Amino acid sequence: MSKKSPQVLVGLLLAALVGLSFSFVPANNPDAVVGTWLTGSKKGHVQIYKQGGQYFGKIIWLKEPNDPKTGAPKLDANNPDANKRKQPLQGLVNLRDFTHAGGNTWDNGKIYDPENGKEYSCKMTLRDNNTLDVRGYVGISLLGRTDTWQRVK
Repeated sequence: MSKKSPQVLVGLLLAALVGLSFSFVPANNPDAVVGTWLTGSKKGHVQIYKQGGQYFGKIIWLKEPNDPKTGAPKLDANNPDANKRKQPLQGLVNLRDFTHAGGNTWDNGKIYDPENGKEYSCKMTLRDNNTLDVRGYVGISLLGRTDTWQRVK
C-alpha cells in the first residue's frame, strides 16, 4: 500500500467536498424550483415558472399526447367544469399560486390532477437540485400523497 502525501489527501478531500456541494440545494433560493420536471409516473413534463411573486406549473410534454382511438390531442376530459373539457392537456396549468416558504419549501399552492379532475392543496420541497417532492393533500398535509419528480436536463 502506498502512502499519500498530506497535500494529495487534502486535495482529494477538497474535491469530494466540492462535488458534494453541487448535489445540495442552495439554501433559501426562491427560484431553485424553476425548471422542467419529469413527474413520478413518468407520463409528463411540468415546467415550473415564476409569475409575479408566485410559482406556477404547466404540462409541456406528455408521453402519450394523443388519444389512441382518435389520434387527436388528449383533452382535460375529467374536468368538473364542462366548458374546460375540450382544453388540451398539453399546455394546461396544473400548479398554481405557490409562494416560497423559506428554505427549500414552496407552499399555499394548488395542484390539479387531470386524471381525476380534482384539485388539491399542495406543497413542494426540493430534496436536492434535481429531486422535487410534490405533496397534494386535502385539509392538512398529513392527509395526502407525495409524488417525487426529477429535473429534466
